[in-house]
Amino acid sequence: MTTDIIGKGSSTLVIVLHEIYGLNQFMKETCRVVSELGADVVCPNLIDREVPFDYTEVDEAYQHFTENIGLISAKNKVNSIIMDLNAKYEKILILGYSIGATIAWLCSEDDKIDGIIGFYGSKIRNYTEISPKCPTLLFFSGKGAFLSSR
Repeated sequence: MTTDIIGKGSSTLVIVLHEIYGLNQFMKETCRVVSELGADVVCPNLIDREVPFDYTEVDEAYQHFTENIGLISAKNKVNSIIMDLNAKYEKILILGYSIGATIAWLCSEDDKIDGIIGFYGSKIRNYTEISPKCPTLLFFSGKGAFLSSR
C-alpha cells in the first residue's frame, strides 16, 4: 500500500482518520498541525473519493460510507498501514474524528498501537466488548463527556 507521509523522519507516526466527508480542509489542517508538533502523519483516504463531501452533504456521505466502504473495510485499510509502517516507527498513535474515531476504537486492540484519541465516535457504542490495549481518550458530544483508559 502506498501511503503519503507528512513529516521529516520522526520516530512517532500519527494516523489521522477523517470523518465520513473525506480528506477535506479540516483534515488537511489537522495533519499540518500534528506534523508541526513533531510527528510524522498519515491520513488515508478511507472513502475512495478524490473530492470530499461538503458538510451539507451529510446524508450522501453517510450513505456512501455505509454502502461502499464500511467499518471493517476501513479498519482493514488502517491495519494495512500499521503493518507496512510498524518497523519504521517507535510509536504509532491514531487520531480519529467521527467515523474515524470508531475505526480508531476498532484498532485499539492491536498491540502495535501506542495510543488513540477519538472525537465523536458515536458508533463506538456498538463495540463495547472491545478492551483497548493502549491508552485511550474518547470525546463525545455533550457537556463533559469523555472517557479515558490507563
